[in-house]
Amino acid sequence: MTKEEKIQELLTRGVVESIDQKHLLLALKGKKKLRVKLGIDPTSPNIHIGRAVSLWKLRAFQDLGHQVVFICGDFTGLIGDTSDKEAERPELAEATIKQNMKTYFDQAFKILDKSKTETHYNSTWLKKLGFIELGKMAGAFGLHEMAARENIAKRLKAGKRVSLRELLYPLMQGYDSVAVQADVELGGTDQRFNLLAGRTIQPLYGQQPQDIMTFDLLEGTDGRKMSSSWGNVINLVDEPADMFGKVMSVRDELIEKYFVLATTISLPEVKQLLTSTKNPRDQKLQLAWQIVSQYHGEKKADLAKSTFVNQFSKKELPDNIEEVFVQAGKHLLSSLLVETKLAPSKTEARRLITQGGVKVNQKSVPTDLEIAIGKKNDLLLQVGKRKFVRVI
Repeated sequence: MTKEEKIQELLTRGVVESIDQKHLLLALKGKKKLRVKLGIDPTSPNIHIGRAVSLWKLRAFQDLGHQVVFICGDFTGLIGDTSDKEAERPELAEATIKQNMKTYFDQAFKILDKSKTETHYNSTWLKKLGFIELGKMAGAFGLHEMAARENIAKRLKAGKRVSLRELLYPLMQGYDSVAVQADVELGGTDQRFNLLAGRTIQPLYGQQPQDIMTFDLLEGTDGRKMSSSWGNVINLVDEPADMFGKVMSVRDELIEKYFVLATTISLPEVKQLLTSTKNPRDQKLQLAWQIVSQYHGEKKADLAKSTFVNQFSKKELPDNIEEVFVQAGKHLLSSLLVETKLAPSKTEARRLITQGGVKVNQKSVPTDLEIAIGKKNDLLLQVGKRKFVRVI
């Protein structure tokens, strides 16, 4: 692609809103090296491909020669962003954040060029802020602006608690833009208020307001917004076969959206592929291969594809099924699922059973029945399409 075509795709692919688009377009066509910022809070150990949408856009800026600034929000992660939450977000322990962020930069470098990426922890500057600075920034916002935010408004209307701590989060994210002197900030549509906060706060410190870009949010394997707390994520560090299988479980109506947001295939190629290949299963095979190859390479993507086709299309079982030994006797199926770590709790195990997601010896079991296990009747337990355990 020419530079003009790259700029056009950068400004439109997956983009919901740009502020100020005209200003940003002129800047991209100019000679100035823009400082383009993205921050991610390490509220879980892994970065998933929903969060990677912004990382890929960051890489597009990087490929055009601009300076990428990636911030690990170790301080904002402690406070908690409530932008997409329907209840007050609990504060995380500092030890949890430290554990979660151990490999955050390494995960981001699966997408970004490490040699051309500026990295920061925002605790470096946010820990130093005092009440004078906080008051200076808080004075730029009215309570009505905070209360008008969709999720905050819903909670207030329902009589739910909204802490002052939550209302301070946008100020901290906005100050990040001051600290790194951002020209552009990226984020999902749920981050709109926080991104605009940077534009409000920067002029208080003699800086030009940053341009912002927001992107579509990616749904997870269950059709809801991809979220680590819901467990419907496809992580950048997932094993190739697991990543492939998760993509294959995505709903058919999301195939095109996944191609646009989660792959680097050009938009004309995406259109041609979806036009020439009508079968959703075949489309997803290509989608899954592309996503796996981006993070693990083509050879591992080929192997993951062949493993999936052999196992699920030809109804073959995996070669290496984990064996778990249990005490002989009668066991509730839900208890077995927990004991073999196929389910995190009995409540979740029962939900999986009633929804038809559990098989015993390759037959679906719709009720939480009692199963007798002895020395001569090993069981093959299966949850979903990819989790197998042989109970002995």
